[in-house]
Amino acid sequence: MTSEKTVTEAIEYRRSVRVFDKDIEIDSEKVKNCIKNAVLAPTSSNLQLWEFYHVTDPAVLKQLTAACLGQNAAKTAKQLVVVVTRKDLWRQRAKANVGFYEKLFGNKPPKEYSRREKFAINYYKKLIPTIYPDFLGIYGWLKYAIFNCIGLFRPIYRQVRLSDLRIVAHKSAGLAAQNFMISMAGIGYDTCPMEGSDTLRVKKILKLPRGTEINMVIGCGVRSENGIYGPRFRVPFETTYTKV
Repeated sequence: MTSEKTVTEAIEYRRSVRVFDKDIEIDSEKVKNCIKNAVLAPTSSNLQLWEFYHVTDPAVLKQLTAACLGQNAAKTAKQLVVVVTRKDLWRQRAKANVGFYEKLFGNKPPKEYSRREKFAINYYKKLIPTIYPDFLGIYGWLKYAIFNCIGLFRPIYRQVRLSDLRIVAHKSAGLAAQNFMISMAGIGYDTCPMEGSDTLRVKKILKLPRGTEINMVIGCGVRSENGIYGPRFRVPFETTYTKV
């Protein structure tokens, strides 16, 4: 294994590897450490509405390969990491943040909090419980209407519908997944993020609760000689970059 790469080297090295070398095993502890790097990614409101399922069991790998439509990136992977969103855990995650801040601020009576400390606590005790609850999407549309009316007079947060909050959770999970893949590249391991899967079957295989959603399944291993299907293509940088 080569020495660890710099961030730029790891980003340049990372490719979506479609075929992994069948003769090279990877260290599950090193993969786990890369998942630890994943959870250091930025996340909306620090709610960390994600989970990571690190699959090494051959029988489960075989089942997930079928659920991933038999893709080579799953079929030849030595391990899989399934990135899952948990929007349904917003209450527990908000409570955990409150506990963290109360301990950080010294467990003192609320009246002794500074203005900044009160804002941090109330963010999770009042604002998050206003934004996240929903019932069949109805409450979300009501909030959306109210917030947009307020938005006629001042800037306001508008991502309050069920669909909006799903997107927020998936964005955070995607950031964590990228942390994981760059960390893997940094130690010379390869990955392939896969969206092509039967997500219902993936959930059943992993025995996930109803409120979960599959963000992506990531194949892990070391690239074979023909594991990358071609040179990297990106549209010209100038077409995607605007300096304001």
